[in-house]
Order: sequence, then C-alpha cells, then structure tokens
Amino acid sequence: MIAMWDCKIKVEVPVLGELQHKVEETELLKMELQMLETERVRLSLVEEKLLDVLQLLQQLRDLNISKRALGKILLSTLESCRAPQPGKAHLFEVLDTLQQELAGCELLHQEPLEQGQSPQALSNPLVISC
Repeated sequence: MIAMWDCKIKVEVPVLGELQHKVEETELLKMELQMLETERVRLSLVEEKLLDVLQLLQQLRDLNISKRALGKILLSTLESCRAPQPGKAHLFEVLDTLQQELAGCELLHQEPLEQGQSPQALSNPLVISC
C-alpha cells in the first residue's frame, strides 16, 4: 500500500508543478492581453484625433488659408506643448492642441463667400486670427 502512495506522489508532484506553471503562464498572458487592449484604445483615440486634425486641415485648405497662417498655427501649437520628455501622452497632447487651434481658426467660422467674390476680397488677409 505504501508503494502505491509513493508512486502517486511521484506522479502528482510533476503534474502539480506543470499545472502551477500553466497557471502562471495564463496570468502573464492575461496581463499582456490587457496591456494590448489598453494600447489598442490609445491608438484608436490617436487615430480619431488625427482624423479630426486632417479634416480641419482639408477645410482650411479649401478656404485657401495661407501657408504662413498654417505655419503659425503649427508653431503656436508646438510652443504651447513643450515637454521635457516627449512620449505617448505628449503626442496626444500635441494633436489635441493642434485640433483645438485649427478648430478655433476664424476662417472656419466666417460666412461662405458669395459667388463671384474671391478669397482675396477679404478685408485684410493678414488678419486671420487662429
């Protein structure tokens, strides 16, 4: 009878060790999956913000905004988002600020030009506050 228990113990010890290893491996995979899901959500937010920025840029291009005005918007954005250590959070902050700066551009909020009126007919093309 003791020999039978001895045999069971010898078989169960490696099985328990293997089972414990599988449990640990499963926990690591769960943590990795959670990290991947978090990264997926972050990338989705960045993609959405990029699409917003690109849409605003397209609208401004259609309104014939000058390269100089766009450059000022970009430089203003970069200046207001200075960070000592650029990273993932900083990237989103820059995109968000750029989107807000572009959305606040007065050119987007002006009434559409009447037919026959050219973009140069604006009172002063240099006074485009963004």
